[in-house]
Order: sequence, then C-alpha cells, then structure tokens
Amino acid sequence: MGMLKTTHEIALLRQSANLVAQTLAEVAKHVFPGQETLVLDRIAEEFIQSHGAEPAFKGYGAPSLSPFPYTLCISVNDVVVHGFPGSYTLREGDLVSIDCGVLLNGYFGDSAYTFGVGDLSPEKIRLCTATYEALQLGISAACPHGTVGDIGFAIQRHCEVQGLGVVRDLVGHGIGSKLHETPQIPNFGRPRKGRRLRKGMTLCVEPMINLGTSDVVIDADGWTVRSADGSDSAHYEHMICINSDGSEILTTFEYIEQHITPPYKMNETLTYG
Repeated sequence: MGMLKTTHEIALLRQSANLVAQTLAEVAKHVFPGQETLVLDRIAEEFIQSHGAEPAFKGYGAPSLSPFPYTLCISVNDVVVHGFPGSYTLREGDLVSIDCGVLLNGYFGDSAYTFGVGDLSPEKIRLCTATYEALQLGISAACPHGTVGDIGFAIQRHCEVQGLGVVRDLVGHGIGSKLHETPQIPNFGRPRKGRRLRKGMTLCVEPMINLGTSDVVIDADGWTVRSADGSDSAHYEHMICINSDGSEILTTFEYIEQHITPPYKMNETLTYG
C-alpha cells in the first residue's frame, strides 16, 4: 500500500523534513517589521536549491487553478493559507504564517509556522497558543489502531471550547513521493471514526484556526484563502510518522526558535484525553 512507507522511505522523508525545518529557520532570521514578503520567498528558494533540493510549492498545480508561482505560502493576519509573497512589508503586530515545502531525493517535506512580528496583542497570542496546542494534541491522538477522526476531534474540541473557528474547508494530508497523498486529515471529526491509522503512515497534521468564524473566502487569484469575517488566523504544521506505539514528529520547530521568541505560551502539562 502506498500509504505505508518502508524504513528506507521514512529515512528519506526524515531528510526532507529536516531540510524544510532548516529552511523555515533561515527565513525566521529575516522576519521583522519592514521586511518585504517577496524577500523572504527569495531567501527560502535560494536556501532550498543550495541544499540540492527544489521548492515543492513553486509550479504546483491543482484542478482549475494556475500553478502556484512562489516558493513559500506567506499568509498575513486574516489570510489563512496560500498567500502570495509580494511587495507587502511586515508591520509591528502582524501574524505571518509561512508554509514551506521541499522536494529532496524524490520525497517531500512540508511544514508551517506562524510568526509574530514584534509585539503581539493578547488575542493574537491566545490564537497562536491554542493553535500550537491543538497541533500537539492532534499528534498525541495519532497512534496505530486509532483513526483520522481521533486527530480531528482532539484539534476541534480544544479550539472550539475557546470560541475559535476551526477551518473545515482545508485539511492536512498524507505525504511521501507526492506532496499530497491519502488520507486527508481534517481538523474536526468524531472519535474512532474515519480511516484507521497504521504503522508506516506519514502524515501532515496542520490545524488552521481563526479568531472568529470558521468560514473562509478565496481571493480572485484562486489561491489566497482568508477568514470570511476578516479575523486573524494561525497555522502550524508538522510531518509525523505513525510507529508501533504512537507517532514520531519528523519536522521540528527547534531550529526556528533558536532565532525567534515563540508567539505562543508554552503549556508543559497539556495532555490528550
């Protein structure tokens, strides 16, 4: 089955995951007020290519859409995902979600991190904290003989009890020799429902959470997804592998957080259940 990866394939995916984490860390050094988002895109592309890989998103196509024209998805404030880099300059208090993909040795890496630019409002910190915690809870729920619904339920429950909007129109996914593989990983669900998880599955878990409504709208470019009410959005993404007793996180935020202060508050006692 293509969803179940061999030890060799997982080793290659781990390399891709490490490179995408390093790329986001390189970009993190340049996230500050006054920075043009297109500059961040160029930094990422050069870094990826200098490590013998290719940007996974640039030229990526989807049915009825023109190919994505950039290396990074850079999504500021009310943009949920798939924002275009451009002439916009980051401002104090912005939230900026940066999603990056790489293709190395035939296998993909994919990860996203929401940065705070300068000082953030308490509400933006609350949003980032809840989204980061939801990521951790979703990963904790991913185990052999569990289900996709267990992951989604953990994310949904944690965020909705705090009055946040869990985006339903966008999902996580399997990953391997293709950027987007089955199964889809929604950020909502019911326990013990949906596809059963098995050892060897490699997945991207990526809660996309809004301060307001869960509804989204799409810009005229066909790619940029925004919260329908203009509320701020946050997005964190890890690659994981289901193993014999739980899951292993293949990507890391440690490289990023060597250069920036996390925009969320850590909760060491957070547990799933």
